[in-house]
Amino acid sequence: MTDEADDGIASDDGKRDVLREVADDLREQDGSDEAERIAAVVHRVSDIYDENEETDAQHVYLNMRNILQISEQGGIER
Repeated sequence: MTDEADDGIASDDGKRDVLREVADDLREQDGSDEAERIAAVVHRVSDIYDENEETDAQHVYLNMRNILQISEQGGIER
């Protein structure tokens, strides 16, 4: 597809699928917390290229920055 989001990034099924395959491979090959975080970042980036997701690059960046900061601090304590 070539629908362009507000941030100028066109939806792209090929890029989305490759990024999600990489994320799945990371999860399968290395079960560490770090690999899981990287896989989550890669998968979240793939959402930018998914026409069914209502997100943009800035939202993905801010969301992942927040998650990584919380992770570095040892998680969310309630």
